Amino acid sequence: MTDTMTIGSLNRINKTYSRRSMFMKRFGAHKLAVTGGVVLIVVFLIAAIGPLFAGDPLSLNPSERLGSPSLQHPFGTDNYGRDVLARVVAGARVSLLVGAVTAVITSVLGAIVGLFAAYNRIADAILMRISDGLMAFPAILLAIAIMAAMGQQISNVIIALSIVFTPYVARIVRSAALVAKEQTYVEALRSQGASLFRILWINIFPNVLSPLIVQATFVFADSIITEAALSFLGAGVPPPAPSWGNMLLDGKTLIYNAWWMTVFPGVFIMSTILAVNLLGDGLRDLLDPTYNRRKRAQ
Repeated sequence: MTDTMTIGSLNRINKTYSRRSMFMKRFGAHKLAVTGGVVLIVVFLIAAIGPLFAGDPLSLNPSERLGSPSLQHPFGTDNYGRDVLARVVAGARVSLLVGAVTAVITSVLGAIVGLFAAYNRIADAILMRISDGLMAFPAILLAIAIMAAMGQQISNVIIALSIVFTPYVARIVRSAALVAKEQTYVEALRSQGASLFRILWINIFPNVLSPLIVQATFVFADSIITEAALSFLGAGVPPPAPSWGNMLLDGKTLIYNAWWMTVFPGVFIMSTILAVNLLGDGLRDLLDPTYNRRKRAQ
């Protein structure tokens, strides 16, 4: 009996390894997804180790204000003499922190709301109407309203964006869970008296994990660009804290005289958003069960 259990365990390990190996091969063949992943890793590395070399983003030097890019200041200096490179690197930390934490929170809350809404009609009627009400407002306007009520802090930006994007994730999870709910094995579990926790989180949740992961990548990108928009409008991360949106706000009136104040943070915003979207598109293709059939048909 022990030998049988050992053989069964080895077979499961081999199947898991085979699936992972196949996924990595498919991912490596998806050039756009690989490109997005590489760019995103570079941005994370810049945010992680960049402050060790870039200097203090809050250090003022009025004698060097509006200095053009040079060897001493590769990205130039702003209207207060602060090093733009140091502020771009520090702003990457803020943007990635906001994007990553918001994606995690919305994924957890969206999974909870979506699963319970799919399984229970009363919960569905209540939770989805609340979601419809939140989704009726443009994301940026709702985020501005929440920030106006809570105040300008990074933690409040994360809370506001989590409230804004959770309904979208919940909708995706609910749709996938409704399909899984109608499967025969769910009916069998109910007839055997399985607990709600087991049905939702052990049997149905794995079926919604793929679309949840894909949606989390898009929330990550949307959070970064929405945080930058909030900061640009003066409703996000409070100055003088370095933020890509704050940098665009500082440079908007000097764009003709000091183009580097807006170009460099703008390039980082564009590159990061593009990288995350490419990675998300690639994951959506790779995690789609019909992916292989479509590729063979081409």
